[in-house]
Amino acid sequence: MSKQYYFDVIDTAIGPITAAVNERGAVVEVYTSDASARFDGRPEYRRDRQLVSCVARQLREYARAERLQFELELEPQGSEFQHRVWALLITIPYGETRTYGQLAAMLGNPKGSRAVGRANATNPISIIVPCHRVIGHSGQLTGYAGGLPFKRRLLELEKGIEANYV
Repeated sequence: MSKQYYFDVIDTAIGPITAAVNERGAVVEVYTSDASARFDGRPEYRRDRQLVSCVARQLREYARAERLQFELELEPQGSEFQHRVWALLITIPYGETRTYGQLAAMLGNPKGSRAVGRANATNPISIIVPCHRVIGHSGQLTGYAGGLPFKRRLLELEKGIEANYV
């Protein structure tokens, strides 16, 4: 028997966000757009607003700058190294940023910034696992699956100001 997942597209103050959970309600995927087409025709995914409602509520609160931390069970799929990087992302406080190099050093490999960048880029639970809080070494905004304008928007939301990033 294959696993079953449930998703919904959530209208938020920062635009549509698509979230998917497993049968226990643990978050497995989050996309910073209406990603419903990604799930169309896949029998292991079903649209279910009720099962995604807790995630939806917290994402709406975040988008209104009313939530600084998420209180959700997460179950992203990835390698041991990816999980280590994603665990570090969750420790970056709301409104703050870290560089890829800083994260690599925290993992005990100061020269591992590219590996951290690859793990960051494969984060399946954006926003909740805040990969948008990672920037380049000179403060520039670098890659984001939702696009750099959306990354800037999230960082500005968290700082409560119009941020000036390179």
